[in-house]
Amino acid sequence: MSAPDHPAFAVTADAAALILRGGRLHLLTIRRDRPPFVGSRALPGTFLGPDEVAGAAAARAVLDKTGLNPDDLHLEQLATYSEPDRDPRMRTVSVVYLGLAVDPGEPTEGEWLPVTSVPDEPWAFDHARIVEDAVERARSKLEYTTLATALLPETFTIPDLRRVYEAVWGREVHPSNFRRKVLQATEDFVVPTGDHRPANANGSGRPTAVYRAGGATALHPPLTRSHT
Repeated sequence: MSAPDHPAFAVTADAAALILRGGRLHLLTIRRDRPPFVGSRALPGTFLGPDEVAGAAAARAVLDKTGLNPDDLHLEQLATYSEPDRDPRMRTVSVVYLGLAVDPGEPTEGEWLPVTSVPDEPWAFDHARIVEDAVERARSKLEYTTLATALLPETFTIPDLRRVYEAVWGREVHPSNFRRKVLQATEDFVVPTGDHRPANANGSGRPTAVYRAGGATALHPPLTRSHT
């Protein structure tokens, strides 16, 4: 069957970027400045160029729409959205990327929106659904991968790591159970640096060991939400 037998459609790439700020999970959003959905909240996105792959387009959308450096984000493909009526202009298929990062600062356009206070307002296209999918993917990936370290600086403590899990999962985690499970998980999940930090901001308390991310990508056994 030749190409003319198939209707034309466009391909876009969108980025659902998440950071940890003030102990809360935040999402990068913009306001659309052109039809359709003028003024509606949306994820940074763009049409693919003729010689461009989807991942590069998602990174370009972050830079062009928010001014943030996409190199600061860990971008991985989330899903493809292809419902026929998702874009009123024409048939559009979107390849969406989940982004995780240490806080890269304020965007020149758009804002970091706390996930727990996402306003109940119309979103552009099907982006409200995409946001739900992105947050749930992040929550589930923290159970069986080492992705949590992408939200932390180069060195961190076990309490720092626990706070990532608490922010993403939206629930408290038992400190001693978490520490035990992390240190019993995949050998190269976290690696001690040999340094220590004061347990409290005022310098008091028993010093806490400092770690860095290891080379592992999968956790075994997993850190499940129901048992951690």
